[in-house]
Formats: sequence, structure tokens, C-alpha cells
Amino acid sequence: MRIILFTGKGGTGKTTCAAATAYRAAARGLKTLVISTDPAHSLSDALDRQLGAEPVAVAENLFAQELDVYYSMRKYWGNLSKILSQAFRWQGMNPILAEELSALPGMEEASAFLWIEKYYEEREYDLLVIDSAPTGETLTLLTLPQATKWWVSRLFPLPKFAMKSFGSLVHATMGLPLDEGYEELDNLFTKLERIQKIFSNPDICSIRIVMNPEKMVIQEAKRVLTYLCLYGYPVDAVIVNRLLPDDHAGPFFRRYLEAQKCYLEDILESFAPMPVLKLGHLGEEVFGPDALQRIAAAIYGEGNPADVLYRGNPYRIEEEDRGYRMTIELPFLDREEMKIDQFGDELVINIRNKRHNIFLPRFLAFCRLRRHTYDGRSLSVHFSRD
Repeated sequence: MRIILFTGKGGTGKTTCAAATAYRAAARGLKTLVISTDPAHSLSDALDRQLGAEPVAVAENLFAQELDVYYSMRKYWGNLSKILSQAFRWQGMNPILAEELSALPGMEEASAFLWIEKYYEEREYDLLVIDSAPTGETLTLLTLPQATKWWVSRLFPLPKFAMKSFGSLVHATMGLPLDEGYEELDNLFTKLERIQKIFSNPDICSIRIVMNPEKMVIQEAKRVLTYLCLYGYPVDAVIVNRLLPDDHAGPFFRRYLEAQKCYLEDILESFAPMPVLKLGHLGEEVFGPDALQRIAAAIYGEGNPADVLYRGNPYRIEEEDRGYRMTIELPFLDREEMKIDQFGDELVINIRNKRHNIFLPRFLAFCRLRRHTYDGRSLSVHFSRD
């Protein structure tokens, strides 16, 4: 089974790209499910079909689903939410407020992960296409297992064997089945760890970043690539959407077209050697099967969208003595023509008359650039904690 996750800044067209990819894969005979984890839920608009909280048949080999937060939370977090709500009420909290606060941080994102884990374990589909929320929410989703581990250890600090005895005591005195809540949470956390390993496997999962040729969008795409590489998630392509055609442009659109060309050049340089898939502006709204099939043809040509389009990690960050080492794949360079600087959360690499800006993870932004080395293929940048 393959999983392809689409992410990008809101409004870049990731839902359209996800839906088009799903249509193309289904047309090639792959039983495909496309899921929207975005609360805006524009997938139904793109498909021009009413969708629900469970998979709905859209076309031959194609199914679609828009995750419903409350439905998912009842499905996966029912007992735990009930226990937390009871605990808050026992402390004298207003029942309505207790119900609201029973939704722990990350429950919404975790519910999306648990659906994915379910489909992966069942193997009912050949391909799972995920139309994710905008980049910030996607990073929250993908870093959830680490965050969950932190608050689980604080919410239930006792070992499992002690929790059973302690839970029985709490149940007798407060009426709260705490041991049941722990078992449910422990089971959910195990699933989250499993799905993180699945998402980190490039043979199974690919992440594709959708962007427009605009400065703010490109900057955000660079940041998200850095963080995805940091957490070891495989990005196999970027898609540049809404490129204007170079035909009969008047003075106004000519300026816009020239700006797009400059931004496209920046994208090609910044995201190399990763494939950059180009998608022109259709000049009309895109929804329904016919338009989505045209979009898929423009993105993938005759290729299979379920293929792994690129293998490799442009950046790697590893801990070393007194700090961190960031390794960047940059083959065929002259060491003497390279200059490295750090400005806040940006690493600036100057090579001849070319400049490459890499957004650093927050913890590296507070470290000091110590030195850099180059072996003819990989640039290693060393940061000191002091």
C-alpha cells in the first residue's frame, strides 16, 4: 500500500492536486481512497460530490472521505473523553465546560492519524491520498507522536502495573474508571508510534508540497521542507501551481509573468534535486472529474502518480559533541567558491553568484555557526550550543 500526503500553504491548490492524483491513480486500476483532514473540507467541492465521515464511492476504484472531528473523537477517544469529563465534573466544573475540556490537545490530529493506521492495517486500498490541512496543522499532525509521548507521561506518570491498582482505588472513591482510560490511551499511543514509522518509510509514504510562484508561499514551503527533513519524513516532489501561460499577455499580466519566471527559477534551484512538477493556470474553476483528469495529465504526464518520484533527503540534522551537524547534499562544487553565513533562523549559502537560503529549525536558530566542511558531494555545517 502507498500513502501520498499533500501539504502546502492554504489556497495553493493542494486539495485540487490531491483529488486529481486520486482520480489518475484510480483510472490506472489502483483502488484509491482520498481523505481530507482539512477542517475547511473543500474536497467535496473539488470532487463535486457530497462526502461523509466514512468513505463514499465516487468513481470506479475511487473512494473519498472528509474526516468529521466529533465523529472521529467518539470513534477513537470515547472512553477517555468520558473519563476526563467525569473528572472535571467531580471537581465541580460546569458540565458543558467539562465536556469541552475533555478534548485533550492533539485529539483532532490524532484522530486523523488513527484513520490512516486503520486503513494501512486493513490493506483494503492500494493507495491512500491525504489532502491535509495547511502546513502549520500538517506539521502538528506529523509531530504528534512525539508530543503525545510527552503529555501521556505526565497525565499518567505511573507504570502500567501500578496504574491498575491505583485505577481501582480511584474508581472506588471517585467513580472514575481510570485504568480503562489508561489502557485506551496506551493502545492509541502504540498506534500513533506505528503510523509514524509508516510515514517515515519512503517505500510507503511520499509527501508532496504544493505552492504558487509567490514569495511568501515559497518561503513557507522552504520552511516546511526543512522541518519534514528534520523529522525524517520523505518528500518526493513539489508542485508549482497556477503558472500563467506566456500568450498574448498585456502590460499588467506581463509584469506578473516576469515575476513568476523569477520565482520559478528560485524554486528550481532551492528544491533541486527534487522533481518540480509544473501546473499551468487553467483560466477557470477546477472541479469535477473532467477538470481533475486534465489537471492530473498536466502534473504527471503519462507517469504513475503512485510512483516514488524521488528518493533522498536534502538535509540531515544530527547531534554531535557540543552541538549539531547539518548535512546538505551539494555535489560538484568548488570549496573555494563557497561562503556560509547564518542570519537568525536562516542559513545562507553563497556559491559563485548564486545564493541559497535554508530556514533552520528553531533550536538551531539559537545555536552559533562554528564551521563547515565539504567532501566533494556533501556540505556539513557544524553548530555550537554556546
